[in-house]
Amino acid sequence: MTSAALISIALSGLLIALSASSSAPAPETRRIPQFENEHVKVWKSLILPDHPLPPHRHEHGRVIIALQGGTVKIAEDSGASDTRVWETGKAYWLPANPPGTMHSDINVGDRPIEVMVVELKGDRQGRTP
Repeated sequence: MTSAALISIALSGLLIALSASSSAPAPETRRIPQFENEHVKVWKSLILPDHPLPPHRHEHGRVIIALQGGTVKIAEDSGASDTRVWETGKAYWLPANPPGTMHSDINVGDRPIEVMVVELKGDRQGRTP
């Protein structure tokens, strides 16, 4: 094979690799359902810096497991907020939201936060188990 043919093959392979990596979807803040039955609802949340989850509420208490930790600001629709540091590999308890309230989760850090959320359907008062 000539050196021109080898260069052409190498460049073709590089272009294919680049086009494959650039066609991957860009990460976005989102919830990804994992599992649900009559006892629990489980989802994974990815929260990018300065891209909050839309306003929502939790009718039940839940466990948050930080897969990739960070600092999150829980901003209530009333204007109140609570900032928490979630460490990678640790679990945290969050109670059910008070009736009629909504909040947004805002990543105030500079790296994505990824958590697994296990919501306990039998827990309506938000008691700490």
